[in-house]
Amino acid sequence: MEKLRLPLELLPSVGPENTTMMVTELIILGFGNLKELSPLLFLVFGMIYLATISGNILLVVLVCTQRGLQTPMYFFLANLSCLEVCYTSNIVPRMLVDLLRENRVISMVGCITQLYFFGALGSTECYLLAVMSYDRYLAVCWPLHYPTLMHGTLCVGLVIGSWFSGFTVAAVFQAAMVFSLNFCGGNEIDHFFCDLKPLQKISCSDPHLVNLVCMSLTALVTLAPFGLTLASYWRILSVVLNITSMTSRQRAFSTCSSHLVVVTLFYGTLILVYAVPLDGQVSALNKTFSLLYTVVTPMCNPLIYSLKNKDVKEALRKLGI
Repeated sequence: MEKLRLPLELLPSVGPENTTMMVTELIILGFGNLKELSPLLFLVFGMIYLATISGNILLVVLVCTQRGLQTPMYFFLANLSCLEVCYTSNIVPRMLVDLLRENRVISMVGCITQLYFFGALGSTECYLLAVMSYDRYLAVCWPLHYPTLMHGTLCVGLVIGSWFSGFTVAAVFQAAMVFSLNFCGGNEIDHFFCDLKPLQKISCSDPHLVNLVCMSLTALVTLAPFGLTLASYWRILSVVLNITSMTSRQRAFSTCSSHLVVVTLFYGTLILVYAVPLDGQVSALNKTFSLLYTVVTPMCNPLIYSLKNKDVKEALRKLGI
């Protein structure tokens, strides 16, 4: 069996015998212990990817072409669908290719690029979900003033702010931190894409500094929008419970239930992967949870928003679907 070449360069450091090995390429192990299931995994993940792309693009087309869906809520939803297409396309196509090949080498630049867009799009989704929860808060708690408060200029500004924050504040900071990591010989990533924790495991940099940066980044791009989302739904719940009419109460809940399910799926899987300490975590379990928010959740979003949504069903009927 031919020995796998480790693409490393030797750079001399201080000391007559000490050398530091700088990693220029990485090996993604993926689902290495399931090689016999690679064709089946390729078929399953390929179908999920096609369903994700088709469902989200269809939702964008509906929002853009059907006047009944040209409201702030569906404007935000269309942006979420665009984001999901980019988010899953950053990871799944390469994962599918790696399932069918032995040489799973990725350059350090390619790994950092994938990590950059993963962090940028994930951070943008956190902000965008918070914006959507704020929109639902105004719709339920201030229904008479909603058209005035959530006007077109504010909608566009909130969306631009979400994308800008994700791609600059969070992602650039994360990418800069990874470039500061030192890799001392190990170049095998026990994951199916370039994620921060697997990179940290093969790094010889000070783990305390890296963990401090990770915690700061998490607070900035996750806890803040998650807190706003919780505050919005707490206020919505307090208002809905005070509604005496059961019909009105059910209508108010129906406007928020789909978004609440999406928020629960997204943040639930993120917390399981990133908030749980890395030590003692089973690698296979970590990969499974990662599959949920990188592959499964983007496919579920258009289904969740359309299955019980009368407006979306009516728009589909108009298109003959």
